[in-house]
Amino acid sequence: MLKRNVVIQKVFLFFILSVLFLIFPKHSLGTGEFATDVTVNYQVEEEGTTQVSHTISLENLFSDLYATSYTLVLDNIEPKKIAVFEGSKSLPFRLSSEGTQNSLTIDFPEALVGKGKKRIFTVLFEETGFAARTGEVWEISIPRLSPDENFRSYNVSFSVPATFGTEAYLSPKPKEVGGQEGRVIYFFDKEDVERTGVTAGFGAFQVFSFTLNYHLENPLSKSAKVDIALPPDTALQRVYYQVVNPKPENIYVDSDGNWLATYLLKSRERIDVEVKGVVQIFAGPRPFPMPTQETLQDNLKATNYWQSSDPKIRSLAGSLGTAEAIYNYVWQNLAYDYERVKPNVERLGALKALESPTSAICMEFTDLFIALARSAGISAREINGYAYTENPEIQPLSLVADVLHAWPEYWDATEAAWIPIDPTWASTTGGVDFFSKLDLRHFTFVIHGVDPQRPYPPGSYKLGPNPQKDVFVSFGTLPEERVSHPEITVVTKRPIPFGPTRLDITIKNPGPVALYNLTPAVSFNAGAVKAETIEVLPPNAHYEIESAVPYSFLGRNTPEVVTVLVADSQVQVPTNKNQIILESAVVLLLVLLIAVLAILIKFKKIQISKFSAKIPMLIARVKKNDTDTDSQAPIVKKS
Repeated sequence: MLKRNVVIQKVFLFFILSVLFLIFPKHSLGTGEFATDVTVNYQVEEEGTTQVSHTISLENLFSDLYATSYTLVLDNIEPKKIAVFEGSKSLPFRLSSEGTQNSLTIDFPEALVGKGKKRIFTVLFEETGFAARTGEVWEISIPRLSPDENFRSYNVSFSVPATFGTEAYLSPKPKEVGGQEGRVIYFFDKEDVERTGVTAGFGAFQVFSFTLNYHLENPLSKSAKVDIALPPDTALQRVYYQVVNPKPENIYVDSDGNWLATYLLKSRERIDVEVKGVVQIFAGPRPFPMPTQETLQDNLKATNYWQSSDPKIRSLAGSLGTAEAIYNYVWQNLAYDYERVKPNVERLGALKALESPTSAICMEFTDLFIALARSAGISAREINGYAYTENPEIQPLSLVADVLHAWPEYWDATEAAWIPIDPTWASTTGGVDFFSKLDLRHFTFVIHGVDPQRPYPPGSYKLGPNPQKDVFVSFGTLPEERVSHPEITVVTKRPIPFGPTRLDITIKNPGPVALYNLTPAVSFNAGAVKAETIEVLPPNAHYEIESAVPYSFLGRNTPEVVTVLVADSQVQVPTNKNQIILESAVVLLLVLLIAVLAILIKFKKIQISKFSAKIPMLIARVKKNDTDTDSQAPIVKKS
């Protein structure tokens, strides 16, 4: 925060014995005694150091008042290499410190007297705390102006090297953007920086590495399935999985977009699952599957924590109306209670958050926003995940316990996208804008839309009285392996002879990233006969489909091979057409034999009655032969 103070002196002109005497009593700054115009420039260098210049103009509004010094109060700013100039002349200054404040006092050795006279001087210093590289992103934070300052004009600009990359987020919106000599320059006025200052990030994406541990147990006397939630892809993040050990039975996607891995545990079995990977957080939404209308409707319903139908909530939501108004109400009216930041804290929900506004943590900020948004007809949901912070009151706990962060998303029908916001951080940062655009520090673990509690996020799957830390996240780099290719297996079955061949097709994703919009095609000789869309196939997941090869007499319409094509993967399966032809030939031969026999009988070439009469004689003869054979058997004598 920047403040200033001006020491002024009053001039009394009178003659005593024809001699001019000037008396300079000190006064505190009075409103309207000077017109102050300030232009501040923050020039961020390649290595992250910021060159700061304050160009200040003091105009006398009275003929008998002038400034003898000017104090610039720098809150949480450590200036280095300070220099002050008025034109080409260097001005003396003094630097004093008290707590987090540094006061830079500039003295004016020469008086500048007269109404309308202007003193223009420049303060230069260097600071290392305005810009920092976090992972793949350069983050800029320009301090806000103290609200009690009275300036006639106050303009701010900051510039960054073009090599910093794409603008990921910037708040507030600048009045103007320009470029000069390989730099990008952003211009703001007093109203822009008075409330929140300026926050900006540069870089196309952020990268975190993560390790997650899950501890599972089946207490039943029979086998049972257990699901665990893995961090999913969203429009703002892509997850690369490097280790999932042991492998799950399968992974499926629920209606909220969560990825749930299924494990089959035997009776009384306990297993530990280790998951390692990398997540890429994007500055803006990428193409992603749209939610169904049913899902959006589910995200309007009241729950035990999101009491959107309660009269108090409905009345307040009706007066607010928009997502932005609700966001501003929540962060401005709830106060963050650092004493409640601990494991297994009770969740209060939206109504209790209204009743106890000074006892809120991220859950209450999120619950109240969701309840108000849903009551106002805006689909909203909760995100549980990891948020990187340097806040010293929160960060130490996250090093020893799995205390995650919660923030809401609302559905913007115009953008056709879920918009993440963070009213909690708006409150804890004194009003930094986390509505217009979220930063690149939020990593989604689970999505709660239909159910406010399930699925449980990573860090919740613990056993025993002394649970250990199971969530580890740090800045990382993109892995070398970043592409997945579907794997196809086909099993052929013929349940009955002379029937169609069934194809059991399994499409598996053995790669590190999810596959989207797959359209498996089963092709015979005449072309594709079966195609369906798999919207998303997470890593280590598989999808099963069935098809049938048509059976035809003598194999006339039976293909020799069946081709299964999925994305860039393809397999060909023989249909054993020759066996079908052979089976058909045997059937045809039997039919012909029966037909010939029938013809012969019909034309009395074979008399059935005579043939039938001889059958008993033949049977009797066979029996007699058997008896004769038995009577000729050797006799064995016992000695």
